[in-house]
Amino acid sequence: MTRRLLPALLVLTAAVLPAAPAAAQSRREMQMMADIRMLQEQTQQMQQQLQAALDAISAQLKAISTRVDDQAGATRKSFADQKLAVDQFGSDLRIVRERIDESNVRITSLSQEVEALRLAIPDMGSAPGAPADPSAPPPVSDVQAPNTPAPPVTMSPGMSPQRLFSTALSDFTAGQWTLCIDGFNTYLKSFARTDNADDAQWYIGECYYSDGKFTEAIDAYNRVITTYPKGDRVPDAYYKMGLALNSQKQPDRAREAFEALTKLYPDSELAGLARQRLAAMPRKPGGH
Repeated sequence: MTRRLLPALLVLTAAVLPAAPAAAQSRREMQMMADIRMLQEQTQQMQQQLQAALDAISAQLKAISTRVDDQAGATRKSFADQKLAVDQFGSDLRIVRERIDESNVRITSLSQEVEALRLAIPDMGSAPGAPADPSAPPPVSDVQAPNTPAPPVTMSPGMSPQRLFSTALSDFTAGQWTLCIDGFNTYLKSFARTDNADDAQWYIGECYYSDGKFTEAIDAYNRVITTYPKGDRVPDAYYKMGLALNSQKQPDRAREAFEALTKLYPDSELAGLARQRLAAMPRKPGGH
């Protein structure tokens, strides 16, 4: 009996022994598959979380970029507004300065008008109808000695500097040399410190020059140079003085006047004319 069961038991044992490792292998594979699925699910969840985080960061970056753009736009607008305000202020300041300059010109003109009126108003003591002072000396006309020179030319009452200058200039244009000289001399006696004073002295020289009185013209031009050294008529005076000296047959002095003009005012138009005159003049003996 035992001998019969032994082979069967051996066969059954041989069949059971290989089945046990196979079942264990199958369980391990199933566990591994479950672990893989779990890892896949976790990976998918992490990817979703990562994408959500990326979307949130992108939205924040867009919001920050929008705020930065808004701030940059506001800053640019602020700068533009400030520049506009500065430009407007500069324009207003320029207008104020121009008005101040105009006011100064008007004040100067009014001052000259007042000075002209003050000089033109006769002394109240000599006004017609004024009571005579018994102790006062007799009028000059009553005791005037013979051959007494006539009084200098005076302005008419209310004569303004502009009108006086314009009248003398009209006499110059009309070729009335004597009247022109008297008018400008009268102007210089009363308004020697005005802006037109150097022009008045210059026109005196022009009157003499046009009248052929070169000696007097040279003296008048020299007064422009010495009395008004910063005036704009100085180059003209040097040039015309050179012409007058040349007309007086004084080439050396004429050359000095032209050379002074080219040295002191080298860029002026008259300096170019003076150089042409110098080139046409004979050189001094021994000159280079």
